[in-house]
Amino acid sequence: MTGAGRPPTPGHAADENVTTDAWLGGKLSLLQPAKGYRVAIDAALLAAATPLAPGGHALELGAGVGAAALALAWRVQGAHVDGIELQPSLAALARRNAEANRLADRVEFIEADIRRLPKLAQPYDEALFNPPYLRPEANDASPDPIRRIATVEGPARLDDWMKAAVAAVRPGGGVTLIHRADRLADILAAAANAGLGGLTVWPVWPRRDADAHRIIVRGRAGKGGRLRLAAGLVLHRENGQFTEAAAALLEGAALEHLARA
Repeated sequence: MTGAGRPPTPGHAADENVTTDAWLGGKLSLLQPAKGYRVAIDAALLAAATPLAPGGHALELGAGVGAAALALAWRVQGAHVDGIELQPSLAALARRNAEANRLADRVEFIEADIRRLPKLAQPYDEALFNPPYLRPEANDASPDPIRRIATVEGPARLDDWMKAAVAAVRPGGGVTLIHRADRLADILAAAANAGLGGLTVWPVWPRRDADAHRIIVRGRAGKGGRLRLAAGLVLHRENGQFTEAAAALLEGAALEHLARA
């Protein structure tokens, strides 16, 4: 693993609307809005599920404040990760986070719309994304504008996210996303439309006795193959504490390593 130096001490940043919080088990820190949009464990799971090779290049769509991109770059030696973020305030925080965690030489954030990506110098090995998971007609959208853009599909729908991710990677390159379990049918349809095949689906259960509320889906651009439903991940024990596997992922371990254990 590639260390990133000592991260800033968690607490309030100079701007009272921004906090500095421990991330990845305290290995990194994140500046993020004090209210509205806040990084959740989905970002850590997404980074953990992206099997980037040492020195590889990855692209995160919808990077927010950079949580998943930074976690991936921290874990993979010599990796270079670019992040695309639509909202200027979040993109600015992402750049500050890269600097604060001493990863700015390997992680870059670009303010752009995923429907109009900048021309790529070369295709990426991997693309990853945690898209807005609510349909526009959802009646539980947040009143906070930054959080609403991050959680409710806008002009860019799930098909657009999938096509952008597949277009960004080399032939056979990997695409990984995390989404709500009840959107699996939409994800499979979007993957088929974009030419993403050989899909593996990991259910994510809050507890052993609960329905899955998230799924991690991974496939390869231009590749065929059968759909695989993997063993999945249980997040919490009966006492509410994280399971050993979940705790390892949230502290920077790779999902593929746990799957082989």
